[in-house]
Amino acid sequence: MPQLNYIKEGRGPMIVLSHALGCDLSMWDEVAAQLAREFTVLRFDHRGHGRSEAVAGPCSIEDLADDAATLLQREAQDSVHFVGLSLGGMVAQQIAAQEPQLVSSIVVANSSSHYDETFRGMWRSRQETALNLGMSAIAETVMPRWFTRPWRESANGALRMRRMRGVLEAMDPKTYAAGCDAVARIDFSGSNPQVACPALVIAGVHDEATPPAMSEVICNTISGAELATLETAHLSAVERPEEFASLVAEFVKRV
Repeated sequence: MPQLNYIKEGRGPMIVLSHALGCDLSMWDEVAAQLAREFTVLRFDHRGHGRSEAVAGPCSIEDLADDAATLLQREAQDSVHFVGLSLGGMVAQQIAAQEPQLVSSIVVANSSSHYDETFRGMWRSRQETALNLGMSAIAETVMPRWFTRPWRESANGALRMRRMRGVLEAMDPKTYAAGCDAVARIDFSGSNPQVACPALVIAGVHDEATPPAMSEVICNTISGAELATLETAHLSAVERPEEFASLVAEFVKRV
């Protein structure tokens, strides 16, 4: 198992934050600061992201869930509330089915449970771009999809985007390409109906990367799941951190 970089802060029941592909744990800065007032917040870098150890070769969502499970077994006293966005939301779905004893609830934000061939072709194209043209070319493609135009053009949004672009461009292209392949191959249609813990699904109204219809599918395949929406594009936790954290906190307190 790779060594994962993580930050643990706050007191109370544990909330775990799992970031998107091409990001790192700093994606959660504002959300973590708000949640740490009432909860223990554990956020970590996925393998090959941020300051976590990279692993050469192919990668799967199962691998990433194994990484997270190993971390939780070491750092959590009890079961946790696992919050994931995009790639992290896929890890949330996987770990809830694979290691149900580790999670009390899951939040799946701006994510998917399955991709059709059109979307898989997009992920293959992104792999080729990363390997052939580098991460600057990836940044040009994904950054406009991560956030709405008004937010991108705001002073705070522009500053935040520059920082996140730096994280993305610093990533190894091979690791990013392996992540694209892992995401393209997901299919939770059989495992999501087995998820027994409470689940909250968050969709971004303006999310083109994982449109709200994908969140609706997740919600419909997990028994009792709730659906909430935010007026954001793909990285809802960055664009509307206060609202995102409030949704999570209110959900966790109810379950």
